[in-house]
Amino acid sequence: MAIAARIINDVLSVVVFTLLDLLDVFLCLVYKLADYVLEAEWKPCYCSSARDMILVAERSGSKVLSLISSTKLQLEDISDTLYSRSSLVAEVSKTTLNELRKLKLFGHRGAVSTASARVRSSTATATTFTTNSTIIHMLQGKIGGHKSHAARSWIDCGCESCTRWSSPSGSRDTLFVHAEGPQDGKMAEEDVLFIHGFISSSAFWTETVFPNLSETTRSRYRLFAVDLLGFGKSPKPPDSLYTLREHVDMIERSVLDRFDVKSFHIVAHSLGSILALALAVKHPGAVKSLTILSPPYFPVPKGEQTTQYVLRRVAPRRVWPLMAFGASVLCWYEHISRTVSLIMCKNHRRWELAFKFVTCNRIRTYLMDGFFCHTHNSSWHTFHNIICGSAAKVDGYLDVVREKLSCDVIVFHGRDDELLPIDCSHAIQSKVPRAHVRIVDDKDHITIVVGRQKAFAGELEEIWNNASS
Repeated sequence: MAIAARIINDVLSVVVFTLLDLLDVFLCLVYKLADYVLEAEWKPCYCSSARDMILVAERSGSKVLSLISSTKLQLEDISDTLYSRSSLVAEVSKTTLNELRKLKLFGHRGAVSTASARVRSSTATATTFTTNSTIIHMLQGKIGGHKSHAARSWIDCGCESCTRWSSPSGSRDTLFVHAEGPQDGKMAEEDVLFIHGFISSSAFWTETVFPNLSETTRSRYRLFAVDLLGFGKSPKPPDSLYTLREHVDMIERSVLDRFDVKSFHIVAHSLGSILALALAVKHPGAVKSLTILSPPYFPVPKGEQTTQYVLRRVAPRRVWPLMAFGASVLCWYEHISRTVSLIMCKNHRRWELAFKFVTCNRIRTYLMDGFFCHTHNSSWHTFHNIICGSAAKVDGYLDVVREKLSCDVIVFHGRDDELLPIDCSHAIQSKVPRAHVRIVDDKDHITIVVGRQKAFAGELEEIWNNASS
C-alpha cells in the first residue's frame, strides 16, 4: 500500500504541476497586461527573459553593463532559483527556442553576439557580469548612483498597518521592533533577540513566549522581537531584493545599534535560523547562546547545484503532504504566488474579520497577522535569496560557530514536521558536535512553539541561566 500510495502521489504530482506550469505562463501574460493598464509600464518578471541575456544599464544607452566590485557582492547574494527553475513547460520552450535559433529565425542573434564581444572587450577595465533583466532593473538605481523611487504595487495592501513605514512619520531604514524590559527604571542584565521564520512576524514570539516568561526573567532581560524586512509592520520596499545582507544589516541597525546591544542571546525559528547564524558569525564575541528551531539546513551532496538542490528539498513539487504542496506552489511559481498575495495579503483585514466572525472572536489571530502581512515581492525574494541563495554559506557559518564561538548551541525540532525533516537538525549537530538537539514528539513546524509556549519559555530560561553561569 505504501508503494502504491507513493506511485499515485508521483503520478498526480506530475499532472498537477504540469498544469500549474501552464497556469503560471498564462498568469504571466495576464499580469503583464494588468501592470501596463494599472501602472502604465511593463513590469519585469523572472520568467520573461533568458538567463544568458546581455543587457544594458539604461534603455537609452548602448553600453554593456559593467559592475564595480561592491555590486558584485550584491549579485552574489542573489539566488539563481529566482530565474532558473526547471519545469516541463520550460524545457519544451527552451528546446523550441534552440531549434528556432538554429533555423536563424531570430533576427536579434547578431545583436546578442555584438553585445557579447563588447563584454569581452571591456574586461580589461572593469568586471562584467551576465545576469537576468529583472535583477538589472532592480539594481539600476544602486548602480547608476541615483536613488530609486519605486511605488507600491497595485497588488499590495494599502492599509495603515502595511504602509506606515512609507508615511512622512515612518522610516524605511529600521524594522519594527517589539521591545520589553525591566520596569521602574531598572537596568537589564542581558539582552535576547528573537527572529521569526518565513511568512511570519514578531507576534510569533510576543503572543506565545513573552507572556509565559517568569517575572524574574522579565526583570533581568531586555527582550527584542523584530518583524523582518518585508513582513509584519516593518518596511516593505518594492525595490528591495531582500538579500541576506539586507536582512542582517536591518537587524543590526534596528536592534544592535539602536538599543546599544553589546552581547545577546539569539532565538530563531525556521528561516530566521539562517539569519541567526549570519549574525552569530558577524558578532562571534557577542553571542551568549544560540537557540534555533526547525532550521532549513540541507547538506548538499557532491555534484549537486546547491541552490537548486535546496529548492527541491524544501519545495519538492509533490501534492502530498499538503505542507510540501503549499510550499511548492508558492516557491516555484512567481505568478501563482503573486495571485495568492493579491487574494490573501491585499485583503488581509477582510480575512481577519471573516475569521473572527466564524470563530465568534474566540481564537486569537496573531498567526494570521504574520501570514497575511507581507508583499509578494518580499516573500518571493526572501525565500529564494535566503533559504536557497544562502545555502552555500551555511556550511561556512557552521564551521565558524564550531571553531570560533564558545556559546551553547541548542536546536529544537518537531518530530512531526512535514516541511523540514528532523535530519536538518541532526545535520547541524554533525557540523557542530557540541550542539544539543532536542526532538519534541507530536509537534510540527508551528506547534514546536505554538501550543507548548509555557514549556518552551521554561526551556529558554534554563538555556539563558546556564549560559550566564
